[in-house]
Amino acid sequence: MSEKLIESQFQITGMTCAACATRIEKGLKKMNGVEDANVNLALEKAMVKFDSTVMTPSDIQKKVRDLGYDIVTEKKELVITGMTCAACATRIEKGINKMDGVLEANVNLALEKASVVFNPSIIATNDLIQKVEALGYGAIIKSDDNENDATDHRQKEIEKQQGKFIFSAILSLPLLWAMVGHFSFTSFIYVPDAFMNPWVQMALATPVQFFIGKQFYVGAYKALKNKSANMDVLVALGTSAAYFYSVYLAIQTLGSNAHSVGLYFETSAVLITLIILGKLFEAKAKGRSSEAIKKLMGLQAKNATVLRNGEELIIPLEEVTSGDILLVKPGEKIPVDGEIIEGSSALDESMITGESVPIDKTVGDTVIGATINKNGFLKIKATKVGKETALSQIIKIVEEAQGSKAPIQRLADSISGIFVPIVVGIAVITFLVWYFWVDPGNFAEALENLIAVLVIACPCALGLATPTSIMAGSGRSAEYGILFKGGEHLEMTHQINTVVLDKTGTITNGTPVLTDVITDRNEEEFLSLVGSAEKQSEHPLAQAIVEGIKERSIHLKDVMDFEAIPGYGIKANVNGKEVLVGTRRLMKKYNIAIDHVIEKMESLEKQGKTAMLAAVDGTYAGLVAVADTIKETSTSAIKRMKDMGLEVIMITGDNKQTASAIAKQAGVDHVIAEVLPEGKVEEVKKLQQQGKKVAMVGDGINDAPALATADIGMAIGTGTDVAMEAADITLIRGDLNSIPDSILMSHKTMKNIKQNLFWALAYNTIGIPIAAVGFLAPWLAGAAMAFSSVSVVLNALRLQKVKL
Repeated sequence: MSEKLIESQFQITGMTCAACATRIEKGLKKMNGVEDANVNLALEKAMVKFDSTVMTPSDIQKKVRDLGYDIVTEKKELVITGMTCAACATRIEKGINKMDGVLEANVNLALEKASVVFNPSIIATNDLIQKVEALGYGAIIKSDDNENDATDHRQKEIEKQQGKFIFSAILSLPLLWAMVGHFSFTSFIYVPDAFMNPWVQMALATPVQFFIGKQFYVGAYKALKNKSANMDVLVALGTSAAYFYSVYLAIQTLGSNAHSVGLYFETSAVLITLIILGKLFEAKAKGRSSEAIKKLMGLQAKNATVLRNGEELIIPLEEVTSGDILLVKPGEKIPVDGEIIEGSSALDESMITGESVPIDKTVGDTVIGATINKNGFLKIKATKVGKETALSQIIKIVEEAQGSKAPIQRLADSISGIFVPIVVGIAVITFLVWYFWVDPGNFAEALENLIAVLVIACPCALGLATPTSIMAGSGRSAEYGILFKGGEHLEMTHQINTVVLDKTGTITNGTPVLTDVITDRNEEEFLSLVGSAEKQSEHPLAQAIVEGIKERSIHLKDVMDFEAIPGYGIKANVNGKEVLVGTRRLMKKYNIAIDHVIEKMESLEKQGKTAMLAAVDGTYAGLVAVADTIKETSTSAIKRMKDMGLEVIMITGDNKQTASAIAKQAGVDHVIAEVLPEGKVEEVKKLQQQGKKVAMVGDGINDAPALATADIGMAIGTGTDVAMEAADITLIRGDLNSIPDSILMSHKTMKNIKQNLFWALAYNTIGIPIAAVGFLAPWLAGAAMAFSSVSVVLNALRLQKVKL
């Protein structure tokens, strides 16, 4: 079988008859890239032969799901040790992806992690670990228990490289000093005679070459053993050539004036020292790139005060269970997600939502773990603990986004996979050209240029260009309450040119409020009668009226003989008075004269308000109006989107008159009204068929299908879990300004990635010819290579300073 053709087995669920198997088989065979497919109903398995250059196992999984069935999968994260460059990550990724049962594997060099989706009925997690180890690296399954171990490992690695660098620098300094003595323009610098002795130089260089440089030999051996090449191969080849040629020259000088011979011990030693220094800087910089996760984890409270058996106990956060009653004093952090059952306070939720103004909370309101209780004593019932809390979910999403791979990274992966062999070829050609044509017979000059080409071409920066930017960009976004679920969504968002906004709960607050009261009677008495009657109703509009009246501190009276009249309104006896509240039809039914208020009522309706008429003892008494008010920030956010050149469309199930009124207030020019939930999907598809890149923004269960259909689905974080699950981006704040902010963050991240890729590729493209023509000393090539990776990581870290 050709290497590009892969035969993989998939466990399928949901098949009930032969027709199901036939349908799946036909569907798979129609896919571009599938050579053959056989579905076995009895075994509930599909054997698919496909072209790996055209498609991935994930494409097959998506097709099966589109047909109404599912593929059994499990997702694991591995902590990988021993990777040194992009070629290492590419090799591990390719190796795991070729395993039968693996649907998708992504290896992140910057995070030193691998995310693997696989079929657990075909392959076990231990098989994944064994595969990584067979490729010459280390791996453990990531879990909460070993997360700290992984952090400790990274810290130990930094300390280890630090020690190696100091030892290597001490031994290399005399060699560097001796090198200075070889130049005529530096002849005034004193060089101790011992430093010029080839045997002293060998004694200094040997520990650097084989003790400090052991990691490069080990890495090169493992790479070559697996029929591939990486940065270690280049470093081992370059430094070994310089070292062993110098040993040869030293032996040749026995019995002659050894001090006059030009040796290259300093070339190999200084190269290794500079590369170790670069690795040290890179490790420290990579540690900074995951600061967002550390900050989020640091927000959690360490302990909680619980009320058990009448006693107050302070226990570790991990021991809090759902249903526990928690006591939170002013200034303390809310330990877990819950509901206030006693007390009221202002809560600082900025660490979760990005909203700087404290939010007033009272009995019945929900609270989020890690937010800060500002001024009141609260008694809270825990509703979500451990991994179920909002903060834990945020951390999970950010981790997955940082570990995912953006499509643009495929370019870097493709290049790094063939880069090292090409560079070795160029280096050999450089040596031959110099030795036979440019400077015939000058082995030393040809060797120097070969070493310079090998060293300048190390592809470290290329492998770090994309993942470090994704980590920094998604982490910074999370601090502003914008959660990208993956690198592909972070990349796609900046291409959006059309934003479709759901009305209720997205543009508006989602809860109606009392806005207008018009009466010729005493307003307080009028509202007391209306509120008392409506108090018995469960209708959302009735509840809005009652809440509005209560806020005005108006006393409500006792009610007798309450009757709800569907489609009309209500009828009630309040303190011996008959009160009617409802529609025109209700008034007409009871022969109440309302002609004189119809014009005013229609005027309110044109403003997007719902007006209700009230009568007392058979006579018109006044009207009240409620409306789902626009969020304070919606108008300014929509203006920002339009200023960015985005087409903004409002979609709603409301009637055209109400929808148009809300749209006008919000500044939306295009309205799609009277749309059923399933119709939202069709409207999104129509826009996509016009060639538009569509972002759908919603908060309800009925928005979930449209969110999944759009190029980018954005869920308002204050909405339902279903909507957030279907979306690609969660906007925790519920503020529409998060939409232009997310597009801006995507744009800045993509710009940063392109800068990194450009400089990583330009560095090698320019550096290799300069080294080949002899204008770059090997030690300068080593210094440039070492700092190229650091510059890429530092450029990516600029995203952590972005202001939105």
